[in-house]
Amino acid sequence: MKYLAIDLGLKRIGLAYSAHAGIVTPLPAIIRKNRNQASDEVKKAIKEWDIDAVVIGIPIGGGSEDEMRRRVEHFMNLVNFEGEVYYQDEANSSLEAEDLIKGEMRHLKDGRIDSISAMIILQRYLGV
Repeated sequence: MKYLAIDLGLKRIGLAYSAHAGIVTPLPAIIRKNRNQASDEVKKAIKEWDIDAVVIGIPIGGGSEDEMRRRVEHFMNLVNFEGEVYYQDEANSSLEAEDLIKGEMRHLKDGRIDSISAMIILQRYLGV
């Protein structure tokens, strides 16, 4: 099973990939200009990596869960992905990602932290 994890943000979309249990690789993040451009780039990643299932991080149990689930569902409708979509709690994944990247790199806004956050979300889903 090939998975693509998505850490959906308003400015950047972090991506991570796994085709083998236990190995999750962050991919280059998408810098979001608008929702159509962002959904097109996610479609390209899904096609390029031959994805079977998508795992999306959302804040589970918080007051914003319903709103975020609605936004994620709308975004995935734009992506028009035919496979399975799973939701995974993203609580503190960005903080964990920042901890993994020490020093100057943690302050860059190039999407690395977003993709490492997506990697953490997928690791949680896979139980790695």
